[in-house]
Amino acid sequence: MTTAQTAPPPPMRLRELVFGAACAAALRAAARLGVADALGDTPMAVEDLAAAVKTEPKPLRRLLRALTCYGVFTEQRNGTFAHTDMSRLLREDDPHSLRNITLWCTEPWTWDAWPLLDEAVRTGSNVVEGLYGKEFFTYLNEDAPQSAEVFNRAMTTSSRQSAQDVAALLDLSASTSVADIGGGQGHVVASLLEKYPAMRGTLLDLPRVVENADPRLREGGALADRVRIVPGDCREAIPVRADVYVIKNILEWDDDSTARALRNVMAAGGPGARVVVIENLVDDSPSMRFSTAMDLLLLLNVGGAKHTTDSMVGRLTDAGLVIDDIRPVNPYLHAFDCTVPK
Repeated sequence: MTTAQTAPPPPMRLRELVFGAACAAALRAAARLGVADALGDTPMAVEDLAAAVKTEPKPLRRLLRALTCYGVFTEQRNGTFAHTDMSRLLREDDPHSLRNITLWCTEPWTWDAWPLLDEAVRTGSNVVEGLYGKEFFTYLNEDAPQSAEVFNRAMTTSSRQSAQDVAALLDLSASTSVADIGGGQGHVVASLLEKYPAMRGTLLDLPRVVENADPRLREGGALADRVRIVPGDCREAIPVRADVYVIKNILEWDDDSTARALRNVMAAGGPGARVVVIENLVDDSPSMRFSTAMDLLLLLNVGGAKHTTDSMVGRLTDAGLVIDDIRPVNPYLHAFDCTVPK
């Protein structure tokens, strides 16, 4: 029986780390093949599992054994395979599914970009424009639409899962309106409107994003009469007045873009407005291995960065905001609760 091992000696651990791509590739393969979806609550023989996902049994066993070393699936003494808490997260129907995140973090462009990390570290600039001759999201939408769709699904999943945590954390009982800036499909504003039945909300994001807004916010949706959907780029202008502005996981651009977005929020809200910035941090967090990896990926694709607590505080105070509180939202996110000074 193969099991996850802990605390190997340094030479063995380093050998494991340099083969990290094999683990990522194995997770991607399992996700694409739908192995976790085919495996139910009862352990299955590899032959039956292979028939269900249309693969050859022998290489599927090799794939599964590699993943069991990391606690993804487990092999029983009789040679059958069963789920673990991690492998269930690769299922489409799991409420906490990370299948789309798994696919996004292992998309084809990532395998082109990772080997050039040393170049990105030397220059401090992204490598994607050199690889593909265009800005990252332009490349995705024009040349890799399937990857763009994976990105959209991953961001939707991530936003939906964290929106309830954000709504639970924020006390907006003294406010009558909230704006979700760069809010994607609007899961955060939808969760807040459900929590506060008398509140009105606004969702602002790029046109191609808000056209796929959460059905609850669109015409005929349960929250449609209390929300306004505004296509726009928060780095250009924010034509939205609200008591509270929520900015979640978007201040990861270059410094100039981040500064412009914050200035625009302050100008829109005016003195006394509340601004809640929610971000992954690369310090003081149980998720540092994940967040630091995403930080490096941002360097590669857009030349951006995840923040430390100090760097986020610096960005916000440089913009002129007064930080009233910093609190964890969940193990992956922190909220910086700010006010536009009067």
